[in-house]
Parts: sequence; structure tokens; C-alpha cells
Amino acid sequence: MSENELRVSGIGISKSVVSTIVSLAASKVDGVASVGGNDIASSLISVFTSRTVPQESAVEASVEDDKLKIGIHIAAFYGYPFTKLAGDVRAAVAKAVSEQVGVSVSAVDVCIDSLVFPKE
Repeated sequence: MSENELRVSGIGISKSVVSTIVSLAASKVDGVASVGGNDIASSLISVFTSRTVPQESAVEASVEDDKLKIGIHIAAFYGYPFTKLAGDVRAAVAKAVSEQVGVSVSAVDVCIDSLVFPKE
């Protein structure tokens, strides 16, 4: 098993696959501006190099007691209550991982790294 692979329920899953599933699920939640926060470095890299910063650093995954434990960093839109937003992200991520990978999720830790204000 490599350090980029998770072993759970008798299968090996690439951390980047889990990261993609988690990122897609979270990005569809109302109130999530972006996965991985909204930091200036990521924005500048995207603008000047026409490539996006990998989302793997925005999602952490580990295996505990044959269940996945996930951590995700997001940027939130202003006006969405953080506790409700985090709950919605947790539910969406747990459902997506359970349906796509077929394993249980023990926890989804949501970290709101930045706040995005609407343009007026």
C-alpha cells in the first residue's frame, strides 16, 4: 500500500479519487464558494498559469476502524449560517462517499477558511 492509497473494507482507494468525490459533493452545496478556501495564492496561480491548484490539499482522508474520516476546507459565501452550511456539507459528502465508494464515513470535519462577499 502506498502513502497515496487508503485501505478500507478490503479495497484500496487512491486519496485523489476520494478528494475528487468529496470536492464535487461539497461544491454543489448552496453557500459553498469554493473547495480549498479562496486564498490569493490559489487565485493567482489559476489566473496566471491557466491551471487550477490541486484540491488534494483541501481534502484529507484517513481510515479509522474500517471507516473513512474526512476533513475538508472550504470558502463560504457571506450570508449562509456556518453551522447549517457545515451540516449540509457533512451530509452531502457522507452521502456521496457512501454511494460512490460503498464504505461508511465516521466523520466529516468542515473547516471554513475564508468568506466570500457578493459583488455589488
